Amino acid sequence: MNIQTSKPRKPLSIFGEYLSHIRAFKPNARLYLLNVIITGAVMGVFRLIFNFYALSLGFDESVLGNLITTSSFVALIAALPMGYLADTIGRKNSLVLSSALLATAILAMAVWQTETSLYAMNVVSGLAQSLAGVTMSPFLMENSDEKERTYLFSFGQGLTMTMASIGNWIGGYLPTWMGNAGNFPATSSHAYGNSILVAGVFAVAAILPLMFISSPKISRGQRAVFAPFEFASKHPGMLVKFILPMLLTSLGAGLIMPFMNVFFRVVHHQPDPVIGALFAWGSLAMGIGLLAAPPLAERTGKIQLVVISQALSIPFLILLGFSPIFWVGAATYYIRLALMNMSSPVYQAFVMEHVEPSGRATVASLTSMAWNFGWAFSPTISGWLQVKYGFGPSFIGTIVLYTISVFMYWTFFWRGKVEAVQAPVAAD
Repeated sequence: MNIQTSKPRKPLSIFGEYLSHIRAFKPNARLYLLNVIITGAVMGVFRLIFNFYALSLGFDESVLGNLITTSSFVALIAALPMGYLADTIGRKNSLVLSSALLATAILAMAVWQTETSLYAMNVVSGLAQSLAGVTMSPFLMENSDEKERTYLFSFGQGLTMTMASIGNWIGGYLPTWMGNAGNFPATSSHAYGNSILVAGVFAVAAILPLMFISSPKISRGQRAVFAPFEFASKHPGMLVKFILPMLLTSLGAGLIMPFMNVFFRVVHHQPDPVIGALFAWGSLAMGIGLLAAPPLAERTGKIQLVVISQALSIPFLILLGFSPIFWVGAATYYIRLALMNMSSPVYQAFVMEHVEPSGRATVASLTSMAWNFGWAFSPTISGWLQVKYGFGPSFIGTIVLYTISVFMYWTFFWRGKVEAVQAPVAAD
């Protein structure tokens, strides 16, 4: 693959071109993005508060790691069945069902505060996560043309992060508001639980846009029960190349990312509102990176952007983990988030473009399994390491795994050649 070169374009020209790609989004894609707006804000609130909520109930970091592991482990083992379910009931019904399961899990966690119920609802959340994960890429692929495809993938995730930034900001203050309203401490389980309850109500509202999506018929070939085995047997080398780097990245991410709010509280001694604001700006930085990814990918190439952005993020990860100065940690947190995550939708689009239509749900399932594998096991390991040795070993593990992953992307796809299966097919 050769890096594409072109003459510099004026900012207004780039902005106008970006808007033209957004205007090309199909009605189904626009409805999906409405769901993304609400769900992004909901998850921004939930992910910021849940760790503190669990700790306020008397559970320690090791139990917290197990709870996170439960959700990701279920998402891992359910990926292939969910991929077949998504092909069987259709993309629309899959998106509606996953959103309904997510709303149910969030509401139930707020109402039932026992360890058993938290584990049970993390199982439900894992099913929702798995079904949504295996449905999103094929759905976006089928509801976009080649012209706007990379923009749709990136815009969807960028919008998610932008709304998550709003949710993070609200989440930083919501327990205080709930505490003031109920006359109990802002760091109590009641304040955190009521905050999660509010997030659950909005999660229910997020289902509504999905109800208006038009659902096309699914061909018999795309419902084959043995499609995963058939596709793997036909293209084993390509499948390994697609999945292995993502697997290592997930192992590294699972060591630190679920605990970043705890990291800033324990290591840098910051209160909830500051952490909420930090996460809000972090999600916004990630959103900006995701929105900037499509035009950058057009100029460099998709895989080139993946390798360059992820490699550049590693020095900032080192500073984040080992600088004793809070403002240095905060600044590197923003930069690392933008660089590391901007390539995710670009890589998803790249993978989907190199897979025949009948294999997309299968490959989406397997890549989802690879991503959730690390999140299923790494948080438990990291939680134990934090209790015994602090955050240092977890950061070292993440740095090593990310470095190996970037080397694999470069070796498999930039220096090497991608096995061509079928040229990209525009959605009908």
